[in-house]
Amino acid sequence: MLLADPWFSEKFGYHRGEALGMRPADLPPLAGVLVSHAHYDHDDVKAIAGSIDDAVPFLVEGGAVESARKAGFTNVRALAPWESASLGAFTITATPGKHAVAEIGFVVQADGFTVYFGGDTLAIPELSEIPKRFPNIDVALLPINGLSVFGKQVAMNPDEAAQLCATLGVATAIPTHYAFNGGVTDLVMLKYYAKQDELPDLFRDALKQYAPATRPVVLQPGGTFMLDSSEQSGSSANAG
Repeated sequence: MLLADPWFSEKFGYHRGEALGMRPADLPPLAGVLVSHAHYDHDDVKAIAGSIDDAVPFLVEGGAVESARKAGFTNVRALAPWESASLGAFTITATPGKHAVAEIGFVVQADGFTVYFGGDTLAIPELSEIPKRFPNIDVALLPINGLSVFGKQVAMNPDEAAQLCATLGVATAIPTHYAFNGGVTDLVMLKYYAKQDELPDLFRDALKQYAPATRPVVLQPGGTFMLDSSEQSGSSANAG
């Protein structure tokens, strides 16, 4: 199992907006931890220190190296876009990203499946290189809140995420990062594309327009989604 962009605790300006799906103490043994960027709501590594082995491999954007090491983790490696690493059965390739701070995404391959994790990225032209390198993406996890900070957009909105699904040719899309709540900071510096409870439906509607072949799956906290070989991108079950 991999853990991507851990966020378990809260502080001023960073509120989940939904219940935890799992506590750090309940984490199973991990093959590795992925961190797309060094924002607290994606890099809450202190919260998992003591709950997982200190030697668990971390693959992170360069700005997140120090926080992982300060938390006591000893096997930390920074990846640049298109660099790859192997963690047990998993092959992980960093992809380009753009956010309010330096950002990468990840393509994860294992057991014949390919998953793209977009972190908090904007929909940038460089992402069009992903399907050239990975033509059969089974699942994409994409931010959809269209977050703006002081009027500057820093993450994809539902329409942009749906258009990216069409570019990627992805079979299944799982929206992420739409329940985030900045609390008081929402009033003075943050703005979202729409109300949080509207965003998943807006994403579903956008997929119908831009990527009708992509299936949306909206997960609740603690929910699971499983693929089997009949659902793999490019399989005969999905042909046409």
